[in-house]
Amino acid sequence: MIIFNSTSYKTLELITLSIIIPFIISYFKFSSNLLLFLWAILIYCLFIFYLCEEKYYKSKHKNLITKNVLEFAFIRWVVFSFCLFIFTFHVFPEKLFIVQKSNPGFIWKIIIFYPFFSALPQEFIFCKFFFARYKSFFGEKTLMVAMSSLAFCLAHILFINWVAPVLGLAAGIIFAGTYKKTKSLLMVSLEHSLYGDTLFFIGLGWFFWGGAVN
Repeated sequence: MIIFNSTSYKTLELITLSIIIPFIISYFKFSSNLLLFLWAILIYCLFIFYLCEEKYYKSKHKNLITKNVLEFAFIRWVVFSFCLFIFTFHVFPEKLFIVQKSNPGFIWKIIIFYPFFSALPQEFIFCKFFFARYKSFFGEKTLMVAMSSLAFCLAHILFINWVAPVLGLAAGIIFAGTYKKTKSLLMVSLEHSLYGDTLFFIGLGWFFWGGAVN
């Protein structure tokens, strides 16, 4: 356990998770196996978290979900969804509702399964694990939000287009900010699910999947 908690190990771990793995996936065109990489990383993060971080985390943090937090998150999602629709309509009209046009039945599978197989694992890695694991590097406030957001953005560079990392950075700021306020994996995963499903429903989700492999 001592080696896992050393500064040198955590530094190498952070660089590997945030930079090296996305580069390998992008360079060797492993994007079609993205879910396998995501879940492999999740398993590693779960192992390290419950081996090294759980006791500290449980003793210091409680969920802080309030009515105001929920209302603000919902209103923000509505506003961003409208902006994303307008953006897609004007900049990428050919992508608007592309899933519904090409495979109408598939959109509902995305909406149902994306929260469990993608949003939840990502939020455990980039929020719950990241905040607990690297608190000694970045604290637990603004710098932590910034670094978590940057790591989330870098993870989306592998899609080889500018849309995914730009939206990834914006989303990372939103999700990390929510987690900083609430310390709730459930809350931030639900928020991620809303934005992710919205992207796929509108058509921008293509840049987070089709844009990576075509």
